[in-house]
Amino acid sequence: MDTTPTLVSWLRRMPLVAILRGIEPAAAAEVGVALVEAGIVIIEVPLNSPDPLRSIAAIAAACGERALVGAGTVLRPADAAAVKAAGGRLIVMPHGDAAVIAAARAAGLAVMPGVLTPTEAFAALAHGADALKLFPAEACPPPVLRAMRAVLPPDAAIVVVGGVTAQRLGDYWRAGASGFGVGSALYTPGKSIAALRADAAAFVRAVAALR
Repeated sequence: MDTTPTLVSWLRRMPLVAILRGIEPAAAAEVGVALVEAGIVIIEVPLNSPDPLRSIAAIAAACGERALVGAGTVLRPADAAAVKAAGGRLIVMPHGDAAVIAAARAAGLAVMPGVLTPTEAFAALAHGADALKLFPAEACPPPVLRAMRAVLPPDAAIVVVGGVTAQRLGDYWRAGASGFGVGSALYTPGKSIAALRADAAAFVRAVAALR
């Protein structure tokens, strides 16, 4: 199953990935719905969160086709099937393990491995990555992304992750970013829904200003 159009189309709709590290299953559905209502429609629950598969299942059930929900910090090939069984449709990795990419594709899931260099980026694409997670972005400022973009296939989607704030979107966007993974600047455990909605709206406005 070719999942590339699915992931790319979600990024084109709204190039933000909400990273809900540390979320508890009891809070997951409400947080997911609040994000979708604010306009953020790609949601990642890192697998090093408490009971992450239950959170993925809760968000997927609450948001349905309104969101692309999946797992982050996926390190093992076997995790792909578990994420799919929970209702997830996206695998996000901090690295470029070819076995994990293959397992995600075999499960029919979109997959976004982590890369930091042109060598890693080309290898991930060759193994079937649907998009590239440029991570950690703190080690890859916009001029480096611009240089990588000059040699990578023009249709390769690159999502910048690591230290992303609403104020930093512009420089990366102009350097060729296709999207942004947003973590603690958007969500931390225990954050109120009102504050989450306000911060999500600020990110959505920042993206609108770039387009």
